[in-house]
Amino acid sequence: MNEAELLFSEIFGCDRASLYLKKDIPLDKDKLSKVSSVLKRRFSGEPLQYILGKTEFMGLEFRVNPSVLIPRPETEILVETAIKILQPAAQGMKILEIGTGSGCIAISLAKLLKDVDIIATDISDNALEVAKGNARRHGVKINFILADLFNAVDCLMHPADLIISNPPYVASSEIASLQPEISYEPRIALDGGADGLDFYRRIINGAVDYLKKDGLLILEIGFDQSRAIADIFQKSGKFKIIEIAKDYSNIERVMVAAKNG
Repeated sequence: MNEAELLFSEIFGCDRASLYLKKDIPLDKDKLSKVSSVLKRRFSGEPLQYILGKTEFMGLEFRVNPSVLIPRPETEILVETAIKILQPAAQGMKILEIGTGSGCIAISLAKLLKDVDIIATDISDNALEVAKGNARRHGVKINFILADLFNAVDCLMHPADLIISNPPYVASSEIASLQPEISYEPRIALDGGADGLDFYRRIINGAVDYLKKDGLLILEIGFDQSRAIADIFQKSGKFKIIEIAKDYSNIERVMVAAKNG
């Protein structure tokens, strides 16, 4: 649905088809006031997802607020790639997500892969509250931990089969030039340091201690970052890249690597 359809379907509490089948629905004073308020916020640049307090990801509804990054369609490729690789032998696997935000990645994996053990970390207490609420709504059990990447993950009783992350990957100097809507999102979820690669270095170098032999590290990557991130993997000497998945615009978007030995 486009933004207008999302807005009016929310106000009228109906689906998209009903908007066009019931064109003569009157707008009472309360609904007019709500439309006016929403439009003012949207014209100021605030993302519609924050205004409505929700968005869709992998066919599931997630609550969002300015404490968490708004899930993007490109990140669905990250989840789809993980599912494709893990199925049909996912049962009993241990998965660690780094930087869970709204919880959309971990929760989608929990819904679509049965009987997996998932731990998800984030450095933000507020983000974890959003993620925990989303997990409750979708009826999945995930162990959410307040952590800066891997620290405080001592509860991993056994090495993980998979570590997955959509880390911050925008270069610090580029954030101010992004579209106005981005300014409403948490900078901590966007800022990848001077070259946008700080978190890839930290995750790649840290993941080896938390993965089992031949365990997988799956990362979402930014535009034109594939070669630089592959170089980080190579320099670590601990991983072999086994797949690079492209997004809907034919941009390399997801990198999959296996731990050596």
